[in-house]
Amino acid sequence: MSREQRIRIDGILRRPEPEGPRTVEEIRAGFRELMARMIVPHGRIRTADTTLGGRPALRVEPKTGPDTGAQDGAGAGTILYFHGGGWVFGSPATALSLTGNLVARTGLGAYSVDYRLAPEHPFPAAIEDTLSAYRDLLGRGAEPSTVVFAGDSAGGGLAVTTCLAARDAGLPLPAAVLAFSPGLDATRSGESMTTKEGVDPIFTRAALEHTGAMYLAGADPRQPLLSPAVHADLTGFPPMLIQVGANEMLLDDSVRLAARARTAGVDVILDVTADVPHVFQSFAGGVLDEADEALDRAALFLRQRIRAGQAARASAA
Repeated sequence: MSREQRIRIDGILRRPEPEGPRTVEEIRAGFRELMARMIVPHGRIRTADTTLGGRPALRVEPKTGPDTGAQDGAGAGTILYFHGGGWVFGSPATALSLTGNLVARTGLGAYSVDYRLAPEHPFPAAIEDTLSAYRDLLGRGAEPSTVVFAGDSAGGGLAVTTCLAARDAGLPLPAAVLAFSPGLDATRSGESMTTKEGVDPIFTRAALEHTGAMYLAGADPRQPLLSPAVHADLTGFPPMLIQVGANEMLLDDSVRLAARARTAGVDVILDVTADVPHVFQSFAGGVLDEADEALDRAALFLRQRIRAGQAARASAA
């Protein structure tokens, strides 16, 4: 753990912002600029544009060979990835440092879904798109036990709510859910919303409410698909790994969802890293030691769940 690394990243994220709320295009452009600085393991992955569930998607696969460092297991399963960005900004391209690192570390292929964004397409458009992507994946012959949902920030929230929507639609559930710093409470009622303001180098309550209002578009936030940390019944969920930084205003989103999962009898790991910001895993590649370590833990979790699914299928056969 490097104190110098954490201080440097905190400084990068505390860039002076213009006064008053920014336009949607300003928010989107600023996020693209920030995420373009993240390290993508290009030498260990290959990418291709495709479609899934009627939406554009990025296919990410591991390169194989003695010099790539890829884990054995390519083709054994699929990561269905949902990018972050407050349901308002972001894309598969901005999340490629995360998707690419998961693919390189697990040997699994991934689809990163370019779901519709607010304010042009508010709730529930994003969940409709991610659920359609999962339906399409199943329709192409993927076994649910070989599929894992993963995402960061708003996309981490979508990994959870898409699982809820799939269960409610009577679909078989994926093998696991992996969420990096998920947004899980549109009511913004977590204690960390107050205790971590100023500590969190990225968010303020005003900023979260600004983009949150675009996604809600007047919808009641007190419902499971918007605030699963407060209102969801997680009965029947697959195993979950939730990774979050201790400096986040959204910390209690993760803490409360893990508690609800535990109450529902779900296998859940709550992985909290001290003194790191929202979606700190983006700073992998030697920029932040904790980021690489967290991604290694996440990759191990996904490989274990895929192996468990393979074993269950073989036993049933």
